[in-house]
Amino acid sequence: MVDSRQRVNRKELVLSASPPAADGVARCEVLVIGGGPAGSTIASLLARRGRRVVVIEKDRHPRFHIGESLLPLNMPLFDQLGVSEAIENIAMFKYGAQFNSVEHGKSITFEFKDALDPSQPYAYQVRRSEFDHLLLKACAASGAEVHEGTRVTEVDFADNGVLAATRGDDGETRRWHADFLVDASGRDTFLAGKFGLKHRNPKHNSAALFGHFTGARRLPGREEGNISMFWFQHGWFWFIPLKDGTTSVGAVCWPYYFKSRKTDPTTFFLDTIALSPGLADRLRDAQLTGPATATGNYSYQSQRMAGNRYIMIGDAYAFIDPVFSSGVYLAMNSAFLGADVVDECLRDPRAAPRLYREFDRKVRRGLRMFSWMIYRMTSPSMRDLLMDPQEVLRLPGAVISFLAGDVFRRGPVWWRLYVFRALYYGFSLASLPRTVRAYFNRKRAIRPVEAV
Repeated sequence: MVDSRQRVNRKELVLSASPPAADGVARCEVLVIGGGPAGSTIASLLARRGRRVVVIEKDRHPRFHIGESLLPLNMPLFDQLGVSEAIENIAMFKYGAQFNSVEHGKSITFEFKDALDPSQPYAYQVRRSEFDHLLLKACAASGAEVHEGTRVTEVDFADNGVLAATRGDDGETRRWHADFLVDASGRDTFLAGKFGLKHRNPKHNSAALFGHFTGARRLPGREEGNISMFWFQHGWFWFIPLKDGTTSVGAVCWPYYFKSRKTDPTTFFLDTIALSPGLADRLRDAQLTGPATATGNYSYQSQRMAGNRYIMIGDAYAFIDPVFSSGVYLAMNSAFLGADVVDECLRDPRAAPRLYREFDRKVRRGLRMFSWMIYRMTSPSMRDLLMDPQEVLRLPGAVISFLAGDVFRRGPVWWRLYVFRALYYGFSLASLPRTVRAYFNRKRAIRPVEAV
């Protein structure tokens, strides 16, 4: 295995290892759209298996990206990619997650060491610009060919492969022929848009407003790097400490609240923070490092994630909500699953339908588990359960395992999470009038409203 320090310290990515043939078309086995965590991961894995892989990335790294909090189940994936040491060098240790509720007048911290499987007792907080760049360099060092500052402008599928056209930010155009296409284009959802497969998630709808602060007051001692979540009347906030002293803070809110904005985004963001006394106190002496940024359409899904000679991985297929910091883990996990699918399809195209079905089932399994909790995170019964854990059948350990990302393995976590669901429904029935009010309030809240 190549040493991780050798892999990520290369100064230059491979830029032009595939010269065009006589017909002007460059050839590869796998063309990957997107060089984020999903695209870099699947490209690394396939290149190590001897596949000729080309990654087309629209930006030039390092580039800004939100989503800085990782999960403990990311750690084994880093080990398999050989990048653990390099990531640790840029990371803040995250030993747990803190939930803050004004309604309950307290906060509670879930530590990953208390999971049913305590083998992954921590995770990381990272600057995504550094993290994503590191993974992209590792992908190039593994043998993939990377083209930054380049967009895929057209894709067509033929019996003998995939035809694609690209345009660089210098104006250069190229044509490609690949045997297989991986869409890891993130929220651009390249193929889902092309095929008309993307649709708004009818069960969830939110938008986010975020910024970076210096001088934020963090938790003391060992908990300094823990993520904090604050509920408030229009949604929830994240508070993510980074290694360089900066803290990422964001508000994820219902669409109607963003529609109410009458000021510039930065003023609106600061006014929104003031609605959460606990968070406002943590930011009392802090300063924004730049203007606040808003993003909408936070929840969507595609009708399918695989088809003839292609798969979609990570956010190119679906995105739910960042409340459990699941984005990077789900993206990288789908890349690991997808690498097996692509490799097998290239070896035996006749197995593709079966492989696609298995891939779909495995990816949806984790998404369903995260989705069930996310849809109910603002409900009174869920807040009651999280703020006052019931020591029955080791349910708190199962919830912590869930928070760590342990949603794909069948076993003791799964059946306990279903018991937790039953407990949630029991709490909801016991307070039926409150539950009914919360249901209709949420139904009104998720109605799509154009943010301004």
